[in-house]
Amino acid sequence: MLDYRNVSLSCGGTLLLENINATFKKGKLTTIIGPNGCGKTTLIQALNGISKVTEGSITYNGADYLALSPGKRARLLSFLPQVRQTIPTLSVKTLVSHGRFPYLGFYRRMTDHDREVVQNAMRRAEIEAYADKSADILSGGVRQRAFIALQIAQDCECIVADEPTTYLDAPSRRKILGIYSGLRDEGKTVVLVLHDIESALEISDEIIVMNERKIVSKAAPWSIETADAIEDVFGYKIKRFEDEEGRYCVLTPARSV
Repeated sequence: MLDYRNVSLSCGGTLLLENINATFKKGKLTTIIGPNGCGKTTLIQALNGISKVTEGSITYNGADYLALSPGKRARLLSFLPQVRQTIPTLSVKTLVSHGRFPYLGFYRRMTDHDREVVQNAMRRAEIEAYADKSADILSGGVRQRAFIALQIAQDCECIVADEPTTYLDAPSRRKILGIYSGLRDEGKTVVLVLHDIESALEISDEIIVMNERKIVSKAAPWSIETADAIEDVFGYKIKRFEDEEGRYCVLTPARSV
């Protein structure tokens, strides 16, 4: 379990979030939604050190997460950032192999077990056919699955991703969200920042709604609290439908824009 308690965060010396409390539970998928600039990315970047914790604490299974060594953190939590300035000119297999680095010695020599983990990660992300292709020439959807395979190969209990489906077409989005849902079903703690409200409602166990650099709601996706928060923050009402195959929603404007 990943726990934020009374956390304040700064970036570049500027205080951005104050007194944040949030819990991300084992075996649950939590999405964080909110308008641009509301603090979603700042919230999770405390986990990779880009956002600095100025007050409060972040614990992982009761231990002080921020006091752990970088190597220990990398074996507990994998983080996929939203923006990557450069795409490595590495083969997909080599890129995915980087997920094993936290477990390797000084010379980074992979064992048969490491190679098997990498192969299984590529298989799960359905990118085996691209193993020898350079990551920088792949389509956006395949490239994103390569980075997710890297996360899978890292084999952490907690998986965090910032906007993993941005700019992707509908089939690619569904495939990627299906991968994260499957990791949750294996007992992983999964935390996603998403802009797609309908996808968040579909896959989440809990939704955190942020606005104006505050958490305004933390609740189950189909709860009244979440529906009210989405209406207040985004100006959309949720219409729900259900059949033998599952539950669905449509967002309709609640007020004039």
